[in-house]
Amino acid sequence: MKIKFGTDGWRGIIGEDFTFSNLRIVSQAIADFLKKEKGEKVVVGYDARFLSYEFALENSLVLAANNIKVDLSSSIVPTPLVSFAARYGNYDLGVMITASHNPSKFNGLKIKTKEGAAADKSLTGKIESFLGKSKVRILSKSEAKKKKLLNEKDFTKNYKEFLKKFVDLRRIRKLKLRILLDLMYGAGNSFVEEILKPSGIKIDYLHQEYNPSFGGIHPEPVEANLKDLIKKVKKEGYDFGVALDGDGDRIALVTRKGRFISAQVILPLLAMHMIKNRGENLGIGKTVVGSNLIDEVACFLGVSCFETPVGFKYISNLFKQNLISIGGEEAGGIGFRGYIPERDGNATFLMVLEMIAWEKKPLEELIKNLEKKFGRWYYSRIAVDARNLKKNLKNIELPRKLLGERIERVNKMDGLKMITKNSWLMLRRSGTEPIVRIYAEAREKKHTQALLKLGKKMLYAL
Repeated sequence: MKIKFGTDGWRGIIGEDFTFSNLRIVSQAIADFLKKEKGEKVVVGYDARFLSYEFALENSLVLAANNIKVDLSSSIVPTPLVSFAARYGNYDLGVMITASHNPSKFNGLKIKTKEGAAADKSLTGKIESFLGKSKVRILSKSEAKKKKLLNEKDFTKNYKEFLKKFVDLRRIRKLKLRILLDLMYGAGNSFVEEILKPSGIKIDYLHQEYNPSFGGIHPEPVEANLKDLIKKVKKEGYDFGVALDGDGDRIALVTRKGRFISAQVILPLLAMHMIKNRGENLGIGKTVVGSNLIDEVACFLGVSCFETPVGFKYISNLFKQNLISIGGEEAGGIGFRGYIPERDGNATFLMVLEMIAWEKKPLEELIKNLEKKFGRWYYSRIAVDARNLKKNLKNIELPRKLLGERIERVNKMDGLKMITKNSWLMLRRSGTEPIVRIYAEAREKKHTQALLKLGKKMLYAL
């Protein structure tokens, strides 16, 4: 198979694409890249997927055979923890074995820079250039440890201590809340509960046990995958629910009444908090499929709104350029200035709590006030199998109108986005799965659904 890094790392089906043999080739390429850049030290982590530890160990043993010192996590960890360790632990690179929110048959490998950011195309392109160029070298675990090139290490303590200082724990601990946290059988862990102790916040868990099949669902925090969380939050009277994805870098919320809240609302809410309450004064970063609500909030706050292609690596670059106070993607990843230039579900969970404590209002009221001020946008997305379609979207004949409304702009930054005054429709080929995503947003829910149907019709008319 052709090994290629996509939107966020290299991913493939376990045993078919993502194999030990292919992983060794990628690991050797990483080693060759590091040797050229005079890199000497790498942190390696892994999530709760099938064989993730074994893949992480294999990667570590190839790096070690190339005289690169490896600190391998001694336990399952979320991806942001590897990014944190890479930045604050003086590593030349971070490697995370995960396929993020993909179905259980997938696994993958993400690269993190020494700044703790998602690797962009310039970095992954350099690593790809070394693929298959030199013979794979590998040591046994005992040899690597004997040569002091492999060390298994607990990275969680420093991570938790940093987050304790990053948010206003004094305010948060005064809250009296019951929260249900859905870990989706992933790597999110109980970090927030441990950080908050002692406090008036009681956190219960859903799908906390180890289950590499993820209970038969995709470990992605979208409404369709959170039926258990929504039902239990409503039935048992929790103040709200929280969901983290498979590798703990994305988040979604559920209100007391069972309404699903995506990052399309969480991001502008937290932007208001960051700039109004925390005194931040930089811009807001969003991807091209981010809600119009984000632009409206940025305009209200008097800060710039930066739009990027899909992929948090582009948001990471905005943080590195010191352009934004907060940035995020529609899929649930949100990051903050002063932390790591990367998304983190647990950090976002803590920031939501800080916002509630600062505003002294329940989550539902904060959402209601936001939508009262800016109106409500209805966002949704679907996916279709890309293997039944032609290779690109360039053959689509653009309509002049969407549901009777004139198309005012067409954005081809990352796919094809058609924009009217009150809605938009976008078609984009995924960088991590063999699918084409159809995104839509409008002021009315029925219009959003109609746009999705129109998008699907346009694709199959290729």
